[in-house]
Amino acid sequence: MAEKREMTAPVAPDVTTLREFALNHLARFATTEQGLEQVLVRYMRRWARRAEKAHVEGDVIERVVASSGAEIAQVCQDIVRLGIVDDGSYARSRARGLTRTGRSRQTVAATLIQRGVATPVLSEALDEVLGSSGDEDGRRHELGAALVMARKRRLGPFSPRESDEAPDDAAAGDDTRKALGIFARHGFSRDVAETVLSMDFEEAEERVIAIRGL
Repeated sequence: MAEKREMTAPVAPDVTTLREFALNHLARFATTEQGLEQVLVRYMRRWARRAEKAHVEGDVIERVVASSGAEIAQVCQDIVRLGIVDDGSYARSRARGLTRTGRSRQTVAATLIQRGVATPVLSEALDEVLGSSGDEDGRRHELGAALVMARKRRLGPFSPRESDEAPDDAAAGDDTRKALGIFARHGFSRDVAETVLSMDFEEAEERVIAIRGL
């Protein structure tokens, strides 16, 4: 039986290695400063696992991983300073994309916060892209997103019409309650939900087309 070949110990990443990896990642994926930091932390963890399998001493691995924190911070700061990563630009782009796919403003905000976008940056980005939550522009975008979601779920003006016979009051009431529950779970207000449910098909389609051009 052939002898098992020993694994070569991987070279410990330095600032240059981390920067190259970060730039390669950013060439394929958009992210925030926090997201980039997490990517580099995972990269170091993978290196640590490979080093452990190659029988590198544990204290050496721990020392390299511990010292990488400052190097990762430096790489992230340099990339942000150069404008390659811009949380505001990322937030605006993602807000447009998520709204076009039927996400409410509330859901968009929660998603971006999870990605590490700071509250002041987030608020400015949402107001710029979607309008203020209390103004007409903000309502228009929110209504458009709700209509996209309704189209996917076949609610309101997009519900199937199997016959011309109107449902009885009890059935109609149940359908409305279920629909309102779906809108609420997706972060839409009752006012927006009721507007969608009362809208005719032609206007709903027009608004869906408009929001997809956001």
